[in-house]
Amino acid sequence: MVFVTAHANERFRQRGIRSKDIRYAVENGEIIEQYPDDYPYPSCLILGMSAKMKPIHIVMSDEGNSSRIITAYYPDMEKWETDLRTRKV
Repeated sequence: MVFVTAHANERFRQRGIRSKDIRYAVENGEIIEQYPDDYPYPSCLILGMSAKMKPIHIVMSDEGNSSRIITAYYPDMEKWETDLRTRKV
């Protein structure tokens, strides 16, 4: 089961990200970073595409029997390389 935090819902609204795009991106995306020491649960960064093929980054936590979407955003090209998988130094 996947839960969505109140923070994530607020960010979706602010950033114009639709729930169906999040669902599509999570189902078809790939994990590009892992954060095993995140508290209270390990999390990861997923690179996925919206239904209209726009890239989205999604942070999700792994809570054992469930997952939680923490936030999502459209990657900023000033912070990410063109592959959208690598952070600029």
